[in-house]
Amino acid sequence: MSRTIFVTTALPYANGSFHIGHIMEYIQADIWVRSMRMAGHTVHFVGADDAHGAPIMLKAEKEGITPQELVARYAQERPRYLNGFHIKFDHWHSTDSQENIELSQAIYRQLKAAGFISTKTIEQFYDPVKSMFLPDRYIKGECPKCHAPDQYGDSCEVCGAVYAPTDLINPYSTLTNATPVLKSSEHFFFNLSDQRCVEFLQEWTTGSNSQGNKRLQAEVLAKTREWLGNDEGKESNLNDWDISRDEPYFGIEIPDAPGKYFYVWLDAPVGYLASLKSYCKLQGIDFDALLAPDSSTEQVHFIGKDIVYFHALFWPAMLKFSGRKVPDALNVHGFITVSGEKMSKSRGTGISPVKYLDIGMNAEWLRYYIAAKLNARVEDIDFNPDDFIARVNSDLIGKYINIASRAATFITRHFDGKLGYSGDAQAMATELATLTDQVRVDFENREYARAIRNLMAHADKINQAFDSAQPWVMAKGISTADEQQKLALQDVCSRAIAGFKALSVMLAPVLPALAERIATELFGMNRSFAWSDAAELPDHIAPFKHLMQRVEPTMLDTLIEPDAPAADADVVAAAVAAALPGGEAIADVITIDDFVKIDLRIAKIVNCEHVEGSSKLLRLTLDVGEGRTRNVFSGIKSAYQPETLIGKYTVMVANLAPRKMKFGVSEGMVLAASDADEKANPGIYILEPWEGAQPGMRVR
Repeated sequence: MSRTIFVTTALPYANGSFHIGHIMEYIQADIWVRSMRMAGHTVHFVGADDAHGAPIMLKAEKEGITPQELVARYAQERPRYLNGFHIKFDHWHSTDSQENIELSQAIYRQLKAAGFISTKTIEQFYDPVKSMFLPDRYIKGECPKCHAPDQYGDSCEVCGAVYAPTDLINPYSTLTNATPVLKSSEHFFFNLSDQRCVEFLQEWTTGSNSQGNKRLQAEVLAKTREWLGNDEGKESNLNDWDISRDEPYFGIEIPDAPGKYFYVWLDAPVGYLASLKSYCKLQGIDFDALLAPDSSTEQVHFIGKDIVYFHALFWPAMLKFSGRKVPDALNVHGFITVSGEKMSKSRGTGISPVKYLDIGMNAEWLRYYIAAKLNARVEDIDFNPDDFIARVNSDLIGKYINIASRAATFITRHFDGKLGYSGDAQAMATELATLTDQVRVDFENREYARAIRNLMAHADKINQAFDSAQPWVMAKGISTADEQQKLALQDVCSRAIAGFKALSVMLAPVLPALAERIATELFGMNRSFAWSDAAELPDHIAPFKHLMQRVEPTMLDTLIEPDAPAADADVVAAAVAAALPGGEAIADVITIDDFVKIDLRIAKIVNCEHVEGSSKLLRLTLDVGEGRTRNVFSGIKSAYQPETLIGKYTVMVANLAPRKMKFGVSEGMVLAASDADEKANPGIYILEPWEGAQPGMRVR
């Protein structure tokens, strides 16, 4: 049965660029959304900038700009990150929007009318120099428990103690270093300690959603017991929640309370609804009907473990007692570390997503690696450079893509792309359908790592069957072989291709761009893959095209090394280099007489193989229409598997003097394109003429 699902990720705070933790969460949610859509469900996937609060106000003030200008500056970066990693939100909005103002104020009024808002006068620290009340994070002092110095006003990073800012010893303002003074102010509270809230949260946190699944993971449920009590007699220790801040503050004004603003954590989650409402308006969808309290729409949030308190207590209670639909599931994940260490840019243990893209690393390498690590539990995952290289090169290239690069060559060369199956092909289709159903369920349950393990195990099975059949032996003398041998060769390769197609379908949520290419370019489909496509055996495949490059270790060295500040001259030089085509200046002008000295010819790659003892070279056997073949060594091993080049046409320098190498004599040069700085912009691309060109034709 088709489902309608409203999905969000935690809103990124708009006072800085996205970091790798953001990207990990978005990738996790994006994989889930794509998987559910492949099953035919309707998913509304929205996000927004968390655009309010004191940190944004103070940073903008320091830079001499408005908070809106600061938020807009970071918003301009967003498409680079999201598009770069193939993260496809339906809509992106901002908490500094009219929809969010209206919804936040409406929810407040509804909570107030239901008796869940109270006021009380409290004393809090005030910076006499800055003339403002200080948020907890702008107060530091000595921990009252362990006496560690320079601890924040809400908790100690050394001993983990939680306390009030007024408990700090020798407190000071991080804004001015002034000693703060206590000053009284009337604050507004959401009565979370109300027995109605406690009873509702006891039920909501322990209950199941419409799909029969627990709303909370076991680890998250256990955490909520610390706040809500348990069946063993422990009582709830929920406190009323301070939802107001005094001016000056960048946020949403509290109705009928001049100089008072909503604390950012009240209006931030409301931003989920505001973004959906904005999207519904654009799409002509009835927002109120979509999220009516009794609607069948499922509301699912992907968040990090550091914000469980807000999402498992305040948020569902706010929605419930303002008469709105409550969430159906919180999908909580852990943090990401680098080589077992907490991320730190200065120590070189941080990963910049934009740097990852800038140095030319494939976004789908990271999507695959993260998927291979994630499960439905609240566990930290570790980015290890060596493990990253091994998983991508071994799994994606060596196991998965290798299937098509090997089998498609035989199908194209001997059967003009037509697939054919001997024996019981239905048994294979049934096996693929069973595997697909298991993988689909694993993705829905967020057991991504288990799905990846099963897929790679099946890739191993396909490769083993292919190797056992030895199609390269069967293909020898195929032109004179009997019909039975030809059918056997076609069957072996067709089954491998069918398995590759099925794997591509099942990996589509993780590798969306690659799957799109495979669906359209190799299998001639005019749409994206659906889950049901995995068990549909293909009958034709187009000539194989290079699909993915291997990871080079130097890329990881560049990715994780600390960024050194560049001198002015370096900045200028870098800017000049970036403006040059391919990273280098156009060469000096030559005449036509100089050009015609170079004899460029079309060559057919008759054979291609690895060169023993070389990490860079492939040995190409080329037909240039001379009645003999030439032997050419080319440094393209990092970009191509030998099997993928056999039968293709390229361009070579035919009158280059033969060069004696330790591996043999090279009789020419194959032309290929690359950036001048191959470390920063890796990639090698051999030239391939249009269809119709024949060996020996001269390129003029």
